[in-house]
Amino acid sequence: MVRAFSETGSDRHPLRRNEVTEQIKNFILRNHLRPGDPLPSEVELCERLRASRSSVREAIKTLSALDIVEVRHGHGTYVGRLSLAALVESLAFRAQLNSQDDFAVLHEVIRIRELLEQGLASALVETLDDTHFAALDAVVEEMREHADRGEQFVEQDRKFHLLLTEPLGIELVSQLIGAFWDVHSMVAPLLAPSVPEVRETAEAHAAIVAAARKRDVAEFREAIRAHYAPVRKHLAAHLGDQSTSDRPATGD
Repeated sequence: MVRAFSETGSDRHPLRRNEVTEQIKNFILRNHLRPGDPLPSEVELCERLRASRSSVREAIKTLSALDIVEVRHGHGTYVGRLSLAALVESLAFRAQLNSQDDFAVLHEVIRIRELLEQGLASALVETLDDTHFAALDAVVEEMREHADRGEQFVEQDRKFHLLLTEPLGIELVSQLIGAFWDVHSMVAPLLAPSVPEVRETAEAHAAIVAAARKRDVAEFREAIRAHYAPVRKHLAAHLGDQSTSDRPATGD
């Protein structure tokens, strides 16, 4: 049974854009809609909410920017993917405001990524199986091949960290990892790692897999810390704060 919108509007006092936005979000929640499910048409929304067409359109634009709804021209409006795209765009924009913020934002992103992966250490070490190890090994080999050619391996790096947390089956974790990596990849090229550092990074990923394969949580956490150490060292130089490279993240 589809639940109606709350009766908060009236002919004399039509709902404003912000109120329409909240009503549409509440409608999705009350009806337990999922990504891809259809929403009422624009005309229906105007009638049900007693809102003007301009208010409904502005609300839809707002929700579309947040990936809460998706407008398919010629087909209608649907529940969006509910991704973290808006978070990525906001952080990336903040990072681009000036060069100092570039590195400050990257520093924060690195800290969050490190803390998240270290905090998940016990669950990851327990959950990863032979199939996942084989996939991770394959990505590490691709990294080594790129490193041998003096090339960076952005896509492989992103794929590795998504594969690492995939066995948990927690969609929000995967979205967070992907979102923070997307921000990282937008800013990290400014650091211009050397060829030896690229090789070091590839081997750091191999060490993470080796520790997980041994089911050694402490070694896994240390491998995660060591993996992020080179970029933290670079950031320390750019930010003029040596504690950035010396202060390891800690997980429970």
